[in-house]
Amino acid sequence: MKKNVLIIGAGGVAQVVAHKCAQNNDVLGEIHIASRTLSKCEAILESVREKRAMKLDGVLRAHAVDAMDSAAVAALIRDTGAQIVINVGSAFVNMTVMDACIETGAAYIDTAIHEDPAKICEAPPWYGNYEWKKRELCAEKGVTAILGAGFDPGVVNAFARFAIDQMDEVKSIDIVDINAGSHGKYFATNFDPEINFREFTGTVYYWEDQQWKETSMFASGRDWDLPVVGTCRAYQSGHDEVHSLAANYPKADVRFWMGFGDHYINVFTVLKNLGLLSEQPVKTAEGLEVVPLKVVKAVLPDPASLAPNYTGKTCIGDLVKGTKDGKDVEIFVYNVADHKEAYEEVGSQGISYTAGVPPVAAAMLVATGEWDTSKMVNVEELDPKPFFTLLDRMGLPTRVKDAAGDRAWNA
Repeated sequence: MKKNVLIIGAGGVAQVVAHKCAQNNDVLGEIHIASRTLSKCEAILESVREKRAMKLDGVLRAHAVDAMDSAAVAALIRDTGAQIVINVGSAFVNMTVMDACIETGAAYIDTAIHEDPAKICEAPPWYGNYEWKKRELCAEKGVTAILGAGFDPGVVNAFARFAIDQMDEVKSIDIVDINAGSHGKYFATNFDPEINFREFTGTVYYWEDQQWKETSMFASGRDWDLPVVGTCRAYQSGHDEVHSLAANYPKADVRFWMGFGDHYINVFTVLKNLGLLSEQPVKTAEGLEVVPLKVVKAVLPDPASLAPNYTGKTCIGDLVKGTKDGKDVEIFVYNVADHKEAYEEVGSQGISYTAGVPPVAAAMLVATGEWDTSKMVNVEELDPKPFFTLLDRMGLPTRVKDAAGDRAWNA
């Protein structure tokens, strides 16, 4: 049984992870959190203490580390005795943190695909550009690495696996992410603005007819009638889980849809057309070199600051179509989360909550051995049922809507 967790990162998702690890420290043991800015880590731990989140008395400690320095991360893993690392830092640090885990033997869990700061939207499959190149090494060294264990990617991968397990053949997987909440700001992103904008400025890749196809952002939209949040407009977007699901279910069409309001689209379009979302440096008239995307990030609200006034709900799910006993079937597997409830429990908004709870559930399954794979996997390669059982208990219940009605997944 693995014990002791090291959390990398100190943003809104890390706050959720720290709270949920503390609530389950009877399974996870010591809780350590590290980022470049020690004060951010200490503030998160103070919020854990204020909420009296610790299930048992135990170690709760903050550390400073440059996660781009793999040797420094490895040294911290050894110093803390951490056997499980939950990486919720910037997507730019995935590979250095993973390398540290491979070196030390600690289990590795992340919530998003690795990105190179100098590149936007590389050729598919995205996991094949970085993470999957370490698969053989993980297997050789017996290191557990669970990729994309947030909500999307992560829980939605498990949703797909759960639905497909009830079919003889899968034909399509459509992942739908709707945030029907309101943060009250003129314009803001729900997670790191730099990562958010990079996600939407490149080519939209999707898997259809057993091949990669391309479109552009906001070119393909449709209305979705969803539980609780009602009818919402969503647009086809490029996203991490499309790339692993396409590899594991190559005969199925795989698409990702994200909800956007007209205001977001208008502001985004202006910023992009002005060149303010570029990752390439430019020089000002005064001779200062700046990266436009980083300047935009600096002037926008910190996503963590949105939490106190956030209202409304999210609905994220998979519509999976296939056949069973020669008949067409479709299953919608989904979760609804509430921004206000998330803030009241852990001090974060619902987007951070849905992203932060699942990697802790994954860590608990690694700790107990159920998901301690001793190799690299994506979430759809694992049994989803123990994952759903923990998510139900931890605040993210899974529901299923099909021909038999709308019900809890295990009803």
